[in-house]
Formats: sequence, structure tokens, C-alpha cells
Amino acid sequence: MATIKERLDNLRNHIQQPEFLEGKGLSNEVNIRIFCYPASDEMVVRQFIEQVTTDQTIACHLVECNLYKTYLSLCDDIDITDAIPDMEESDGKTFLLEQLHSAIGEGEFIEKIQYEPHKPGDILLLTGVGDVFPFMRVHSLLEALQPHFSDIPILVMYPGTFDGNYVRLFDKLTPNPYYRAFNEI
Repeated sequence: MATIKERLDNLRNHIQQPEFLEGKGLSNEVNIRIFCYPASDEMVVRQFIEQVTTDQTIACHLVECNLYKTYLSLCDDIDITDAIPDMEESDGKTFLLEQLHSAIGEGEFIEKIQYEPHKPGDILLLTGVGDVFPFMRVHSLLEALQPHFSDIPILVMYPGTFDGNYVRLFDKLTPNPYYRAFNEI
């Protein structure tokens, strides 16, 4: 079995290929790919993301969206960031999570990360999936993103497993159904 560094090197090569960028060979399915890795490799993956998103020689344009940073930005936008710790202390985690879910959903994420025009060679790179849990679930977000990013590939860096039918964050949590993506490398 290949090491994480070998898999990431293969990923770097693969995302530059026309077949990847154009979604060829996907039977007219949406071009959503999930790169799964053990959560213990998170720091190696983060270093790779930093390198590949700043690499001027790469033959594609990675548009990184760190979901956790996006979430924090959305909290700032509605001016609730400073109130979150007090709300958790006074009302509890369950109530806080319910309130946050009602204030920030997939629509807000899409509005925040949408950009125009999408150009040939663009790839939407979703990172921070583990960090944003439980505030956002990637399977729900991917379902909502499809119509807005159908013309470019979406690549999810996923600390967990995907068996083609279910995503399982950290390879420990309850699997969530998602079938419109393809495993990458």
C-alpha cells in the first residue's frame, strides 16, 4: 500500500490531467472526488495543500475553501462569534448546535464560496472537513454544491473513508449516505 506522501504525489499529478479536469470517464456524473486519508495524516495533508495551492507550475487552478475558516467567517458576518462561548456555557452544547444550524446552513456556505466566472482548469478544493464538524456535514454540503459548481471538479480532502455509498468521518463516526462522488487515488 502506498504511503500518504506517495498518494499525495499521485494526486498532484492526477488533478492536472485533462481527464480529471473535464470529468471524463464519470458516466455523465458530477465531477466530485473525495481523497480519503487517516486523520492521523492530517498534518502531512495540510502541508501538501499549502504547497500545491501555491505551486505556480501546476497545470490547474486550485480554489481552496477551508470549510472551518468559512464557517468562522460566516459567524463573524452575522456577529455571533464572541457570543458562542457564553451561549454554550449558559444553554449547553446541544442548544448551541441547534442555534448554529438554524443560523448557518448549506445556502450560506454556497453564497460565501461561490465565485464567477468558473474557468477551465479550476478545481474547488474543500479542506477543513474534520475541523468544521459537527457544524457542517460534507455530504449535505456536496449535495447542495452540485448545481453551483457543475462545470468544474470538486475535490474534497476527507479525513475518513468513503466506500462509494457512505462517508465516514475519522473512520469512527456514523456513516452518512452519499453516492455522487468518486474515490480519488
